[in-house]
Amino acid sequence: MMRFIDFITIVKYAWMAYDSSRKIKSIRDISANVSTNHVYRIDFESGGFVIAKLSYFGKFEHFVEDHRIINVLANNLPNPFSNFLARSLILKTKLFVHRFTNNEIDAWVVFYKAIQINQKLPARLDDFHIKKLGQEFGEFHKVCHEIRHTLPPSSKTLSVDLRHLLDILDSEDGKYEHRGHVDEIKKQVNLFFENIEKLNADSLPKIPVFVDWNIGNFSVDENCHLFSRWDYDWFRMSSRMLDFYFLSRVVSDIGDRTVFTYNIGPLNEDRFILFLKEYHKINPFNEVEIRLLKEVYRFFILNYVIKDGRYFFHEIYASKLQREAFDSYFPNIDQFDPELLLKALKI
Repeated sequence: MMRFIDFITIVKYAWMAYDSSRKIKSIRDISANVSTNHVYRIDFESGGFVIAKLSYFGKFEHFVEDHRIINVLANNLPNPFSNFLARSLILKTKLFVHRFTNNEIDAWVVFYKAIQINQKLPARLDDFHIKKLGQEFGEFHKVCHEIRHTLPPSSKTLSVDLRHLLDILDSEDGKYEHRGHVDEIKKQVNLFFENIEKLNADSLPKIPVFVDWNIGNFSVDENCHLFSRWDYDWFRMSSRMLDFYFLSRVVSDIGDRTVFTYNIGPLNEDRFILFLKEYHKINPFNEVEIRLLKEVYRFFILNYVIKDGRYFFHEIYASKLQREAFDSYFPNIDQFDPELLLKALKI
């Protein structure tokens, strides 16, 4: 277990490395307290503030790579999304990331310019919200696709992540952490690789995807147009379909909840189909993409719940979600019916 770490002091050191001439008045923890990442508001004696994010989850190189891509994306997105993404601060000509290491921790701090937050969606959406969001995400993915070749390269792939999981399972620590479940995890990883190959899914275009779309991560205006987005924990360059499991949760009948679970049910709900129909009018799907949804879900559980759960989520969430993965997520995965969606979309 990690000993007490003075994260605020790490953030102070990071700001001094960035601009020691601008004196800090206060630092306030504004973290959501779901993940192991920490978010702070830094107010300055001269006025104004910035947001600091401290992370020790994953790899430093991936953290820098992701934020570099996101900053270029934010700069290159055309209207109406030109101010949609929170931008990180630049020092001289480069993205600024402060790395702090000692015997206890390897932590990284990045600063964000304050971004305006308009309206949060209600916990349970009505048909108006669902239809408008379908159209909005159709437009957003379309422009992300159009500018994808202007972005820096990305080294993260789904295959790399899951091969890393297999390496973990072959280690002594991995065998201990996942004792009793190693064979099931390997089975699910192999099913993912087999099904991805059958679908030839690697041939699909790769665009920026943020994966973790929940109503606490973005805001909309009064007409339900996408207004602002922050929190980039699970960003990657991949098929647009990686965004859709969380989008199904956003529009789900059960709505946003404090106690959450990752069951597959939302992918077959009528409300999600309504969302997909509106999206499809703007940015059409093909059959492979719809069939890929089950594998997107399988990857999400394997990567973010099984492989990284204990490093990303706080312990109380990680234990619950990993237990549910074997009790219900994997056993119920075949309940997803792509034919239902294909028929509704007339594909």
